[in-house]
Amino acid sequence: MMGWLRAVGNWFDARLGVRATLLPMLRHPIPRGAAGPMGWWYVFGSASLTLLLVQILTGIGLALVYVPSADKAYDSLLALNYDVSLGWFLRALHYYAGSGMVVLVLAHATQVFLHGAYKYPRELTWVLGVLLLLCTLGMFFTGQIMRWDPDAYWGLAVGASMAGRVPVIGPRVVRAMLGGPVIGGDTLSRFFALHVFVIPGALLFFLAVHLWLVLQRGISAPPVAGQPVDPKTYDEEYDKQLKTGVPFLGDALLKDALFSALAVIVVVVLAAALGPKGPTGPPDPTLPGANPRPEWPFLWLFGLLSLSPPASETFFILVFPVILIAVLFLVPFLSNRGERAPSRRPVAVLAVVVIYAALGALTYQGATSPWSPQMTAWSGDPVPEDMVRHSTPVTLQGALVFQNKDCRNCHALEGSGGRRGPDLTAVGTRLTRDQLIDQVSNGTPGGGNMPAYGKQVSPDEMTALVAFLEGLRPEGAPAAEPATRPTGGKEYP
Repeated sequence: MMGWLRAVGNWFDARLGVRATLLPMLRHPIPRGAAGPMGWWYVFGSASLTLLLVQILTGIGLALVYVPSADKAYDSLLALNYDVSLGWFLRALHYYAGSGMVVLVLAHATQVFLHGAYKYPRELTWVLGVLLLLCTLGMFFTGQIMRWDPDAYWGLAVGASMAGRVPVIGPRVVRAMLGGPVIGGDTLSRFFALHVFVIPGALLFFLAVHLWLVLQRGISAPPVAGQPVDPKTYDEEYDKQLKTGVPFLGDALLKDALFSALAVIVVVVLAAALGPKGPTGPPDPTLPGANPRPEWPFLWLFGLLSLSPPASETFFILVFPVILIAVLFLVPFLSNRGERAPSRRPVAVLAVVVIYAALGALTYQGATSPWSPQMTAWSGDPVPEDMVRHSTPVTLQGALVFQNKDCRNCHALEGSGGRRGPDLTAVGTRLTRDQLIDQVSNGTPGGGNMPAYGKQVSPDEMTALVAFLEGLRPEGAPAAEPATRPTGGKEYP
């Protein structure tokens, strides 16, 4: 049997040239120190690649069942959780492999930074690593949208509101992001394409270039104090290290394999013990009091926004991330020579400590504290005082219903509130009591922008709400009359 398998392998190798191509790569020399005890610092990259392979394989399995349509996505996830054999485990494995990949890519970037491995001649290798980190985060964000539950729906609404703050082109960016004026089937289709095709394609391309650069420029030797990087002499010194180096196919590969196996075991245990992430329920645009939170890699930004005064939100949403990403790209060009040993670079060590401490504190803040984003559709603003100054108990109760049901997410009063629906400051001059009841109960006919709230509002709440809306008209202005507008919910108030 072994002889037969060897013959088959030789037949394929004679035509594909696998040995002639891969073995030289695996046997390429590396500095001796990178294969010794210090070699454990070099295992994060290979483990990240291993979890990426887990993500690809589990993603293929999920794609066989998942239906990327607004009316079927949630049901297909339930089918994976409860009907498909081990579907729940496949989903959990996919999620925790993605989480582990984020952790390992960050650990790899931190190790490279602390060891000064981004310095000459590996500047471009670092740049590709930053692109890989961004793609990994992009995969995580779009993966949350694939769950198509309330967190995904309202998280996407918050993301769209952030994109809407881009000067001049904000509305166009939002429309391109959502595939239309509202979150719907086109939105899910676009994010499915991003999650399954666009971002993985970019990630695999950047990964191929990154690995090619690793082979061409080699991996850096463990840093030694008193041996600074000088671009004029570094290449010659590195060649001398390789002459006394060892092949990667040896102790270095063994360390990578052991740590990668450990990473997979941890992911499998977490998936089996904790199960899949969501979905928590069907996406419901009528859900009152929605409190969406992003996935854990983005909680730090969520926490930062919760601590920021409203006037600075736009800066932290649009400008700060751009500055942060630009700094990451510029790191090897701002410091591509000099000492590499952490003991000789206290500023770099302090920067890592401060950054991770800040990220930890902000992540905790984001996980425990709410943030009310100005989505140009938010109910946090109180009903204008002059609208309730002379209210009866019933109309005052209606104002509370209007506020507590988050009606101002879509409707403004005196110019303050949402823009998706019309301003209701003078709605009492346009719609009668019957028309208001019909509109609130049945929404916009044909599945338009306004959902039907008949099941979310009790009869007493409806009576109070309509009384409040009827009274919304300028002083002295007549109330709407039935003859002036057809009934049947044909108008959106």
